[in-house]
Amino acid sequence: MPTVIAAQLRVPGGKNANRRLRQVGKIPAVIYGPGKEPVVVSVDPHDVKTILHSETGRNTIFGISVDGSEQNNAMVKDYQLDPVRGNLIHTDFLEIAMDRLLELTVNVETVGEAEGVKLDGGIMDIVTRSIEVECLPSDIPESIKVDVSHLKINDYIRVKNIQTDAKVKILSDPEIVIVTIVPPAKEEVPVEAAVEAAEPEVIKKGKTVEEGAEEEQKSKSSKPEAKQ
Repeated sequence: MPTVIAAQLRVPGGKNANRRLRQVGKIPAVIYGPGKEPVVVSVDPHDVKTILHSETGRNTIFGISVDGSEQNNAMVKDYQLDPVRGNLIHTDFLEIAMDRLLELTVNVETVGEAEGVKLDGGIMDIVTRSIEVECLPSDIPESIKVDVSHLKINDYIRVKNIQTDAKVKILSDPEIVIVTIVPPAKEEVPVEAAVEAAEPEVIKKGKTVEEGAEEEQKSKSSKPEAKQ
């Protein structure tokens, strides 16, 4: 993964200028910083994709240097993909100060096998996969780990139940459910099967009635007729 992204100043242009830029293997980008005017640049999309696909993804801190100037620490603020081809076509960077708190999104990672899943056949439902946190750039966690091994059927973990490093402050609503264990799905008997299972009994009863009627008719027929 590149530790420094080399950027080049560019003259802002429209769609045609951006298209020509991509034809030579670059993409348009903008660098934002606190108390600074945005800087319009171009960068190599492969460097950005490598960062986005790393373990820390958008929370990766790297250096960015414009036309060989002194590098500044930065993160990927936003990016845009081509809706058809899926390739990277634009990105925004955010310069950061290592001594200033950041607000960012961190993924939630479940740890362990829930008791309700292992012993009772329950299903683990991960309701929320990321939460908002605040911390210094050097304290950004790769993920927020949540131990689910003690969860039984219908148990759940909310944001307020998460234990994190004291250097990381959770900003998300404390009542948001992170993960829950739902009961196993009950097997329902198909309607067709239920009808088929009932049919022999109905037929049997029908035959019994018919047979009874036939026997009664035979009994009447066998009686001698009264003499006049």
